[in-house]
Amino acid sequence: MKILPIIWFFFFIPATIYGQKPQIGIVQDLENDSLISASGYRYLIESTTKCFSPKKVTDEQFLINLTTIKKLKTPLLAVNLFIPGELKLVGPTVDEAAILAYTEIVLQRCQAANVKMITWGSGGARRLPDGFEKAKAIKQFVDIAQKVSIQAKKYTIVLALENLNSTETNFINTLEEAYEIVQKVNQPNFRLCADIYHMLKENEKPQIIEKASKYIVHCELAEKENRTPPGTKGDDFSEYLKALKKIKYKGKIILECRWENLTLQAPLAYQYLQREIDNVYDNN
Repeated sequence: MKILPIIWFFFFIPATIYGQKPQIGIVQDLENDSLISASGYRYLIESTTKCFSPKKVTDEQFLINLTTIKKLKTPLLAVNLFIPGELKLVGPTVDEAAILAYTEIVLQRCQAANVKMITWGSGGARRLPDGFEKAKAIKQFVDIAQKVSIQAKKYTIVLALENLNSTETNFINTLEEAYEIVQKVNQPNFRLCADIYHMLKENEKPQIIEKASKYIVHCELAEKENRTPPGTKGDDFSEYLKALKKIKYKGKIILECRWENLTLQAPLAYQYLQREIDNVYDNN
């Protein structure tokens, strides 16, 4: 039996060692650190575009970002929006060398900022061109994901593939599809982000969380209708939380929502979701 290097241990034994319950984080601007910390959030996710992208962030600006990140009250858990839309991952115009040159710098900068995870959604980059064969796209995506994963190993970074609903992209729209891709990539640091908002949009049942439990290292959430924060419409997440509890998931649950008034909504959303987590995790 092959034993994973100790460096990956904490990522790939989901749940059992992370404490009693999932902690709540948020996708939000670095500038709102004080507000989200005061609202109760334990972790922050920002965009690769804003923090680390060599296409948008100069070396000088990166050093400024690095100083800001090191002073955060809410630790930067991960970054999202990994691959920009112009760097196509599938289709007839894939430029592998350009992708790998880009990701190398992002990964270097993540390591410098002590960021250990990247959520891999990137709907524009993975969108299938009209008429492009899905089987060929799967092979392309798996090939490039394997190469980027090998890069990421050098920097002790986990890549968490995110399911994105069909209003945002036309490829890897369900957690089950993402699970199948992760199995094909077959790299110890290429895992799954179970995004419950996208599962709701695709009417995907929570049982797939149990099926994919071996690979889930991250979870995100918002209400179904307009990606509103928990408690806005009163969506019940309990069945998905029960599935997370069943697989002993005690990692992070991150809110990625559309906010109308962050100051007012952030603490209320935190409290609403915390109550749901408590109701599920504190009861048999």
